[in-house]
Amino acid sequence: MTSCSESPAPAPPPGGSLWRHRDFRRYLTGQAAGVAGSSISQMALPVLAVLHLDATTAQVAWLTFLGQLPPALLALHAGALADRRSKRVLMITGDLVSAAALATVPAAAALGVLTLTQLMVVAVVQGAAGVLHDAAAISLLPALVDRSLIQRSNSRVGALFAVAATGGSNLGAALTALLGPARALLGDVASYAVSAWCTARIETRETDTETEAVRGRAPGRGMRAEIAEGLRYVHGDHRLRVLTWVNATTSLALALLNTLWALYLLRVLGMSATAFGVVLGVGTLGAAAGALAAPAVARRCGPGPMMLGALALPPLMQVPLLLASPGTGWEVAIGAALFLQLACAGAAGTTQRSIRQLVTESRMQARMQAVSTCLTSGARPVGALLAGGLGTWAGVRPALLAGACLLVVPCVVLARSPLRALRHMPGAAPAAGEAIESVEAVEPVALGRRDPIAAAVPAAPVRAFIEPALGCPSPEPGTASPAATPSPSSADADPRHGSARAAAREQQSFHQPREAEEQHRGTPRP
Repeated sequence: MTSCSESPAPAPPPGGSLWRHRDFRRYLTGQAAGVAGSSISQMALPVLAVLHLDATTAQVAWLTFLGQLPPALLALHAGALADRRSKRVLMITGDLVSAAALATVPAAAALGVLTLTQLMVVAVVQGAAGVLHDAAAISLLPALVDRSLIQRSNSRVGALFAVAATGGSNLGAALTALLGPARALLGDVASYAVSAWCTARIETRETDTETEAVRGRAPGRGMRAEIAEGLRYVHGDHRLRVLTWVNATTSLALALLNTLWALYLLRVLGMSATAFGVVLGVGTLGAAAGALAAPAVARRCGPGPMMLGALALPPLMQVPLLLASPGTGWEVAIGAALFLQLACAGAAGTTQRSIRQLVTESRMQARMQAVSTCLTSGARPVGALLAGGLGTWAGVRPALLAGACLLVVPCVVLARSPLRALRHMPGAAPAAGEAIESVEAVEPVALGRRDPIAAAVPAAPVRAFIEPALGCPSPEPGTASPAATPSPSSADADPRHGSARAAAREQQSFHQPREAEEQHRGTPRP
């Protein structure tokens, strides 16, 4: 592994190509290999369990559940650990542990001693190692590239991941047919090795970040205290809180839809397996196209309006699915709707992740992401249970209608927040005329300390959980927003000048990262 004392790879200029950035290429190659390998396992493991181990429906469900359990239970701990330790070391450790655990499956199958219990244990170990790897990997990206390149970097990552996932699924199907499901898993083992090797070759130093993190921790501070700090950090910033709830509610709705989607297309609409594969492939192209187009659309329309539009379209894209009947025409319509839906998901996903990374301090990157991972991972089993209950009680089509209605919730959450009027990525320097327009657009929603999203985001349940358990401090009494602070100057005495200046100050602080905001206030972070 490259030593941290080595000189980092030179970053390209803000307007340069990311493909000239050696560390970004290594990061992207390793992560794409991991995504493709995971898709191989997702294809081969169910076949191995059902056809070779004669697993029952309940056992297959338990295998899936155990694989999804570690992200929900361990994400917060993994985030705190990733903010403590070298992220590259944690990524490599996660890859090697996953590779070692998965390699036992083809070995046991070759010896004739493979059992379903072993598959479940491997699923848990892989899930735990994957949580650790992902917490470090997502929070490492902002340290690799310049701030001005973060959105473009996430765009490339999202697009390549969509293609890698589809390619991995197709490769998994081919390997399963040629080698059998057990030996097909060796493809995923190889992908973990490639990911670890690429990560080891990243040269960007983490010394400054690690020193800052160590300096920010009190002596003897435990893991629970750092997890609590991460929860308070996300809860205390309205931008992070809104986007985290958008992610969680979207995950809940999509889990409900995805649980019944394949069943509905294959059984109710009688779609052939070939047509089903083509529809999925078209959807993947949409996800890649949306991720690649996100930076340009955000510059043209503004990140806030772009995300709002991207969240408003998916509920409408469920209409062809709900009205469809068997036939080629409806299959084309469903494929087109899926393309647009996943394009919106790719554009909104890369943009919201970029915003969260830009407004978060370097020492809090992993814990910030861990809070989102914990909520989204916890929402998926709930959505699956809702899908099963509604599908059994009311039928598949009414359950899909309920999922489409749930997709409206994240759009409403964002529409009720100040983020809907965000015209530039945080940290960007708009032109003077654009800044005035941006201020006028944001001013009516009062970007002050009093957060108008309280009605849209269930903050009371969050506070009821966080404050008693973690000691989240209440806002200091008597704190006034800048717009309400009187000024002796004649300009500020005029309500028009006063409101414009207050909104301008709020818009400026809105685009500042948390550490710059605290330096401006002169208030040290506890």
